[in-house]
Amino acid sequence: MSIDLSKMPKLGFGMMRLPQKDDQIDLDQVCRMVDAYLEAGMNYFDTAYVYHGGNSEKMVKEALAKRHPRESFMLATKLPAWVLKTEEDRDRVFNEQLERCGVDYFDFYLLHSLEDEGNGPAYEKLDCYSWGLKKKAEGKIRHFGFSFHGSPEYLEKMLNAHPEIEFVQIQLNYADWNNPVVQSGKLYHILHERNIPIIVMEPVKGGTLAGLRPDLEAMYKAARPDASIASWALRFVGSLPGVMTILSGMSSDEQMKDNIGTFRNFEPLSDAEQNLVADVCAKMLDVPQIGCTACRYCTDGCPMNIAIPDVFRAVNTMRLYNEEFRPKNFYRGLIGAGHGRAADCIACGQCEGVCPQHLPIIELLKEASAKLDA
Repeated sequence: MSIDLSKMPKLGFGMMRLPQKDDQIDLDQVCRMVDAYLEAGMNYFDTAYVYHGGNSEKMVKEALAKRHPRESFMLATKLPAWVLKTEEDRDRVFNEQLERCGVDYFDFYLLHSLEDEGNGPAYEKLDCYSWGLKKKAEGKIRHFGFSFHGSPEYLEKMLNAHPEIEFVQIQLNYADWNNPVVQSGKLYHILHERNIPIIVMEPVKGGTLAGLRPDLEAMYKAARPDASIASWALRFVGSLPGVMTILSGMSSDEQMKDNIGTFRNFEPLSDAEQNLVADVCAKMLDVPQIGCTACRYCTDGCPMNIAIPDVFRAVNTMRLYNEEFRPKNFYRGLIGAGHGRAADCIACGQCEGVCPQHLPIIELLKEASAKLDA
């Protein structure tokens, strides 16, 4: 069953950051937001087994499945590799999800967070792809795909190995387009060239692109005084061909109203607006970086086998993008591949003796360790 993109709402309701009240999900507010979203003619809801400690899926049941006809909404959830120990766990988790959500099938079902190390191989080991096709044949899944947090090379490998995948969910926003860890732009082009529908997560980068420095916000306000800062990030992603649905983890009535306004009468970015976003992004990312050119002269003689250029790549990403999850995940992959930690540096000086850029590598590794080994 192919996906009819004409029937997919451009804005999806991501249920990872639901509103809280007294340390609990605020059911009344979630109900209001669900109703407003459906009344706007949109109907794609995204949750996962682990969101809100499992309570996001339960909230789907209370706020959505119990209150609206099943045919009025599309629901996506995800199978998490890290809770699977045996093949039997696949059905155990899946059946628990059906019960939690109060439905008897999922419109979209994803293998959660494929990466080069860890989750990706785990799905292969437990034969989750054949299992997903079986669930689809049983009518329990309408469309089967995965969410992705790995490298472009690994994405191509997995798409070649699994042509049954119907769609892919990736992190995509203008700040991460050239991010050397996330590599949003490269992932997008791989999927678009293969005509694989794209679901976008983190279009506003966890809220980072909804509130910028005053000078950067002023650039946007000069062009569109009445438009929210977040709307620029959403319109950037929505202007890309091949993007099926854009998830926003909305946690307030105000965010819901603003995002519905952006997509109800969607306007792609003009050429001038594309240039403005590029200018804002360039100024936002103009922060000091470690001047490593990744020549790798430092790595061959390192007695602790530290992947120094890759460690610096992670640090630069943290400096530039003010985030920790993806760089730390990338760093854990280096350690998992057998490389030493930044903290393992014995200050022998071999690296500094061969560095063409004359970087103070020993001190920079101390900074890296403070950021990455904590």
